Amino acid sequence: MKINASVSIERWPVAGAFIISRGAKTHVDVVQCELTDGHFTGRAEATPIYYEGESAEKCAEQILQFVAEHPDLDRAIVLQNKPRGAARNALDCALWDLECRKTDKPLWQLAGLPEPAPLTTAFTISLGEPAIMEAEARKAAAKGHGLLKLKLSGQDDHARVAAVHRGAPAARLIVDANESWNDLDIAAEAARLAQYAVELIEQPVSAGRDHLLSGVRSPVPLCADESCHTSADVERIAPFYDAVNIKLDKAGGLTEAMAIAHAAQAADLKIMVGCMLSTSLGIKPAYALAQLAQWVDLDGPLLLARDRPDGFQFDSGIISPAG
Repeated sequence: MKINASVSIERWPVAGAFIISRGAKTHVDVVQCELTDGHFTGRAEATPIYYEGESAEKCAEQILQFVAEHPDLDRAIVLQNKPRGAARNALDCALWDLECRKTDKPLWQLAGLPEPAPLTTAFTISLGEPAIMEAEARKAAAKGHGLLKLKLSGQDDHARVAAVHRGAPAARLIVDANESWNDLDIAAEAARLAQYAVELIEQPVSAGRDHLLSGVRSPVPLCADESCHTSADVERIAPFYDAVNIKLDKAGGLTEAMAIAHAAQAADLKIMVGCMLSTSLGIKPAYALAQLAQWVDLDGPLLLARDRPDGFQFDSGIISPAG
């Protein structure tokens, strides 16, 4: 059956500023994709991966062009003919949503995932001076967030983590090095952070330089993010990491994200499910996949100044569907 597409680009303001080692963001542009067969409509949202050269305009154009070239669209066609990235994520997830509406079945059931239950999600503390991060951690803890994710830069990281621990001494911590530890003694750095309840270190080295982790005995599990985009990457990175962070925009949709999760499980890697800055529409399929994860980082909507009216509920660090 012929599929028609419509896309729109939406700009959502960030609450304050979202700061990582690559820079600060005060807003995020997302692409909303709707696919219809004339009777039912599936809807999805994707966030362009700016550090890979994507933009909302490019993604919107790619979606419309792809649907025009493949009128008998289905997920297999998308997976086989569209490179990974935000445009494919929007197409894949909109097709999943379309199938949900056509069959009147929930996503988890169609995808063969566990029935969703509320989950603890990390809350991100942006990169900043230690005193600022300490204050932000104290505010987050006061709101009930028991799992915090810190953005680091490779400089003064110990001071930043110590400050956050002072601000939220009972919180569990994840740190995201954002590829900044290439020139550091990673095992020693991890040992310094272990005393502060850090339980996961994301992407300590640059993607493509994972060999720097060979032989490293870290007291804290190491998690691949930028080093793992698709299921084909899992075998390559498995010798160097203990876990993998799966993001739907990075993988190019729920279909490939599930393949990564199954490959990770087969390789005895733990799973983290994360997200880009996005509204609740963007993390809806990721929430279904996150039922398989040991760590969940789906705070994208919480970092915005506002969310969609039918968005997820966030209560004391717990994410659950609205209603």
